[in-house]
Amino acid sequence: MADNAKNLVPRLEKRGPHRVLVGELDFAGIPGRIYTPAEGKAIAGVAFGHDWRVGVDAYHGTLRHLASWGIAVAAPDTERGLLPNHRGFASDLESCLQILSGVRLGVGNITVDPSKLFFAGHGMGAGAAILAATGRAAAEPAKKRYRDRPTVAGVIAVHPSDTAPSCYQAARHVQAPGLVLAPGRTLGIEAGEPERVAALWGGEAVFRRIDKASSTGFHEKVIRKFLTTNSGLELAAQDFIRALMTGFVLAEDDKHYAAFRDPEAEIKKSQVMSRGELFESLPEFADPIDAVNKALRA
Repeated sequence: MADNAKNLVPRLEKRGPHRVLVGELDFAGIPGRIYTPAEGKAIAGVAFGHDWRVGVDAYHGTLRHLASWGIAVAAPDTERGLLPNHRGFASDLESCLQILSGVRLGVGNITVDPSKLFFAGHGMGAGAAILAATGRAAAEPAKKRYRDRPTVAGVIAVHPSDTAPSCYQAARHVQAPGLVLAPGRTLGIEAGEPERVAALWGGEAVFRRIDKASSTGFHEKVIRKFLTTNSGLELAAQDFIRALMTGFVLAEDDKHYAAFRDPEAEIKKSQVMSRGELFESLPEFADPIDAVNKALRA
């Protein structure tokens, strides 16, 4: 039976019960880091992608948080240049999932269930996660049968930004459940359209607009924020997004967290939108007469 998300969010905003181990991905030939609980069998695994020009070190708190709740996370520290290769970054995320599911982690006492693998990311990393997910079928844990391609249990896109090839077109081909988060406040010209991602999602997607979050506020590089944006620390928004991410992953095999997969569930500090509302919010479907009337009333 699902619990009320109102009660679950404060709990998931706090650090989980597991001791966390942090290591390097260099052993697999990929720069980056890996975060795991100290022990666990058949746990969930997440490949996490960073935003443009930010890097993995800007998500240390988030990745430790996921691991403290019993989730293994691998994060490549690649494509940090001015002109990143988004397709290459998606390939690195795919490699991270292969590492998580194919290697015993820790001191050999940590294993990841191949049916509980997720892609996740922020900004550019979110777009790359969507690109990577198109190469995998939706996981069906209840059905143990042969698949002609690897599976993915879900995708978490935190403030996704534009990619080449287009993550919007790629979203059409993702059948796995999705969690798409959008900033509730803007800082000028936005780098992506989370609404378009959720509207075009091939499977079922949960869309939430986070009330006090900006598109760049999720990473943890404080000095960069003050020098390049006016997003501020956004610590409360970070905690809230971490709770949503954690609940979305835990819901894969624990019905108590089912509310985090419900596209209609109301959760304080966020606003949900239906698929129809998302389509209506896109510029190409806007009513020009209604737009003029709103401008005249402003």
